[in-house]
Amino acid sequence: MKTKSVGQWSRALKTRSSLAIIITVAVIIELTSALQFWFAREGIREEVERRAVTERYVKSLEIQNVMNAVESAVGNHLWEAERWLGEPDSLYGVARRIALQNEQIIGGFLAFVPNYYPTQGQWFEPYVRVDAYGNEQISQLAGPDHDYTKKDFYLKPLDSGNSYWSEPYLDAEGARSMVTTYSVPLRDSKGRIVGIIAADVSLEWFGSEINARQLYPSSYNVVISRQGQIIACPVESLVMNRNIVELTAHLSDTSVVRVNRDLMEGKSGKAEVTDEEGALNYVFYGPIGGDSGWSMAVVCADRDIYGKLRLVALQQTLLMLVGMLLLGFIISRIIKGSRQLNKVIVEQERIESDLRIASGIQMDMLPKIFPPFPERDDVDVFGSLVPAREVGGDLYDFHIRDEKLFFAIGDVSGKGVPASLVMAVTRSMFRTVSANEDSPCQIVARINDSMDDVNESNMFVTLFVGVLDLLTGNMCYCNAGHCAPVLLFGAGQEVKLLPVDPNLPVGAITGFCYKEQRTVIDPQTTILLYTDGLTEAENACHEQFGTEKMIEVSRQCAAGQSPQKVVAHLSDAVEAFVGDNEQSDDLTILAVKYLKKQGGEKSL
Repeated sequence: MKTKSVGQWSRALKTRSSLAIIITVAVIIELTSALQFWFAREGIREEVERRAVTERYVKSLEIQNVMNAVESAVGNHLWEAERWLGEPDSLYGVARRIALQNEQIIGGFLAFVPNYYPTQGQWFEPYVRVDAYGNEQISQLAGPDHDYTKKDFYLKPLDSGNSYWSEPYLDAEGARSMVTTYSVPLRDSKGRIVGIIAADVSLEWFGSEINARQLYPSSYNVVISRQGQIIACPVESLVMNRNIVELTAHLSDTSVVRVNRDLMEGKSGKAEVTDEEGALNYVFYGPIGGDSGWSMAVVCADRDIYGKLRLVALQQTLLMLVGMLLLGFIISRIIKGSRQLNKVIVEQERIESDLRIASGIQMDMLPKIFPPFPERDDVDVFGSLVPAREVGGDLYDFHIRDEKLFFAIGDVSGKGVPASLVMAVTRSMFRTVSANEDSPCQIVARINDSMDDVNESNMFVTLFVGVLDLLTGNMCYCNAGHCAPVLLFGAGQEVKLLPVDPNLPVGAITGFCYKEQRTVIDPQTTILLYTDGLTEAENACHEQFGTEKMIEVSRQCAAGQSPQKVVAHLSDAVEAFVGDNEQSDDLTILAVKYLKKQGGEKSL
């Protein structure tokens, strides 16, 4: 009886343990699903925000480009108008040339202070309109029924003395459409403001252009003026007929008030707004820029953004319930799975160890003793390679034969172990071929042809090979799709890019005919070679270091600095620029400084 009770107790304990395991696993799965949903939602939110900001920036840039073109058109004819102030009839030609300057300009005109031209009457406004078919209509619009002296486009420039973009309005007499006017004060020879020169810009293209493409099916873009007037939106009946404050006054969501205020004040921001149907929307807004005072908002519906995510979450929940039924089987497999996991961990550690060994072997293949030629006073070389992973795809090498310095730098397409193998083969081929061949283009060509037998992964290598005659300074070189080297020379440390022909990278096409180039390297000149891991290094804002900054940093190196200091200075600049951002590509720099005076031929 006691034995049976103990057995029953043991089985009950096992059952309870199994139930505890099942419950624990279920809770973990539920928490994992919740975390996955949260992280996925955050990722989507960040992506939506990024895309919305980009959309607003692109649209704003398109509008700003149009405005800049209009401003240039008016500004380009300002001097001409001031020149012909004494001949009012000639001003029609000025207005005509403004109207024909830009396809968005529907009318060009000038408007003068009352009685400036007594022979023309109290008001004088020469106006030229060009319709969509290129037909020109010339008129003198001013009169009792069209008193431009009461319009903002006239009053604001005269009061401030500066150019002005007007609020959008319906111009029934001149442009005969919805327009915004850009006007600039017109001055006589004594500097007095005597009127304005202006251009009417049609707004008919705004609606279709602003909402030509959308981030999501229900998303849309809205452009408003500095006073809240709707300039562009998907509903054409609202354009120029409603104010954004009036349109949203009935909404109960108080955040709309802040959004409207920020829009009219030209501020940037984002907000969550609930519409009249109770649906949640995300609004990303900011100013268009320039002097227009306009702002733009991108509105995205929550259902479009997260609808699929919620569907996936529901499907995950259903799958989790099905998975609960399979937990009993999973528990029985835990022990076996643990053993397999241990094997995987051991294998992973072995792979990591092999990668560390491979990295050491790879780095040992490159020159690492500096200065490499302490007995020579005619050349100094220093190189640095920092791989982005355990093993990299960059390479550099150099050696001296027959009083000539053979040097090379390359970058293998791709990453990881395959790239490192191609790198090792390429470096070995360079050392082997350059031991008997003097021509850089022949060296590159032979490496290219040899790659066909070993390049099963179809990788290619951008490669620069140079041969510097240490007696004369004459340098022959061949560039196979690599970055153009930089020359640092002169007492003021002048900097220029070495001209290179656009040959194909090595391994791209067998039998390609590479072109060879020549130049003369002056004494105290440093040849700076690098891979695109330098110029394409990114900071946290995804800004690249770039060629211009590389040249600027190189110019900061003091004249006479050793190659090692030049490389260190450039490496420090890249590290400071990147900051804590993860290195995305191998960074390789090779500096060759020619020290001996030379008497070779002139540079080609």
